[in-house]
Amino acid sequence: MTEVADREAEADLDERLAEANGSPGPGRVVIVVPTSGRYDSRTARIAGTLRSRGHAVTILARGEPGLPEEETSAEGIRTIRTVVEPLGGLPLPARLGRAHRRGRVPNASDVPATRAARGASGGSPSARLRRFAGEVHRVVAIALSVRAQAKAATDSDPGADVYHGMAFQGIPVALELASGSGVPAIYDVRDIYVESRNLARMPRVVRGAVARLEGRWARHAAATMTVNQGCAQLLHERYGVSPAVVMNCPPRQEPAAEHPERLRSALGLAPGDPLVLYHGGFLADRGLPEAIGAMAEPGLETAHLALLGWGEEEDRLRRLAEAPALAGRVHLLPAVPPAELLEWVASADVSIMVNQPRTLNERLSTPNKLFESLAAGVPVVSSDFPERRRIVIGWGPCAIRPTQPPSPTPSARSSDSSPRPPRTCARGVPGRPENATAGRARYLPCSRRTGRQPVETGRRM
Repeated sequence: MTEVADREAEADLDERLAEANGSPGPGRVVIVVPTSGRYDSRTARIAGTLRSRGHAVTILARGEPGLPEEETSAEGIRTIRTVVEPLGGLPLPARLGRAHRRGRVPNASDVPATRAARGASGGSPSARLRRFAGEVHRVVAIALSVRAQAKAATDSDPGADVYHGMAFQGIPVALELASGSGVPAIYDVRDIYVESRNLARMPRVVRGAVARLEGRWARHAAATMTVNQGCAQLLHERYGVSPAVVMNCPPRQEPAAEHPERLRSALGLAPGDPLVLYHGGFLADRGLPEAIGAMAEPGLETAHLALLGWGEEEDRLRRLAEAPALAGRVHLLPAVPPAELLEWVASADVSIMVNQPRTLNERLSTPNKLFESLAAGVPVVSSDFPERRRIVIGWGPCAIRPTQPPSPTPSARSSDSSPRPPRTCARGVPGRPENATAGRARYLPCSRRTGRQPVETGRRM
């Protein structure tokens, strides 16, 4: 999308929010996220863009130990975190429920994924039954967490002209809040939830029930948006909706005059040491064990791999990183805030995203890290998936097959022998209409379609 189109979309969005607000001034947007929001790049970009247009933006998030219950960023974006615990979603008496929500602050993600979520199969019938029971327990915990967040959000909601529900666990809360105020809600479909991770491995009857629930929410939202054209087409086929596509792009930026060394400084590496980076969630199906194993391949003896992030697979990855053959060349680092991320990414030689093709959601994914790497001017090694191919082939230095052991450094250097990536990579993907900042392009069509009111069904989960 051109800069002119960006400005037109922003101006039209201003008008639509002003209409919803019943005044010529800026509107109010509440974004509901099913996490603490601490490392949520997509939410940060959409909130920042809306705030830059003068709109009041509040993020309703889940509490996390060590984070404040309420804070306001330098840009004026307010974040309110509430206690969310699965048991808080039970239909307890109001007084007892309030007392319960004043307790600890875990989320549904505290419930550990079973071996089935990591792709394990087989075993005795009793073992399979235990894994199935564990997955059912996890799904129920997620449902109760959504209900608990909806209850807590009702008390802390500042009111809005538009509610923006992030992902499967955010949209029912947004719909309930919007329904109570008679304003529209937008469903931001960040993943094909029914086809992702542990849920993709559940029995068809369970997945079907979840899909019917999601379809009902999507149809009752005023509009939907998603991350790429492949996801949009699938959502249209399954649910009859027509999502706007808002890709996970950070703003374009000029490459730094000097190569930053944030990663090497943190790891104690010399400036010339080859450095491969993965940043994001430490989750199943992301290809992280395969990437660690590839570091023992011939030709990579001097290269280092940095895993920058967090997630349920961290303990497993640390054990793999301790293999003698790796000689201490695989490093795990904690995640960094979105505002600092691009400088960390820019200090790597290669950025990898070698998701494994075990679920449909992985095969359709175009993650934040792909666009962040391009914006930071770092060559990309990616799984060869259709939506990524549209972006990487012809614009980035390389791509690899997801079923092959990744050898990131030689692959990237075969296409770009210079120490820094070509100018087109450093600038992002110039001239592509879909390469607009999340929250700028295509947000307008979502705020425009407000003919249907949000649903009552958001209260039933």
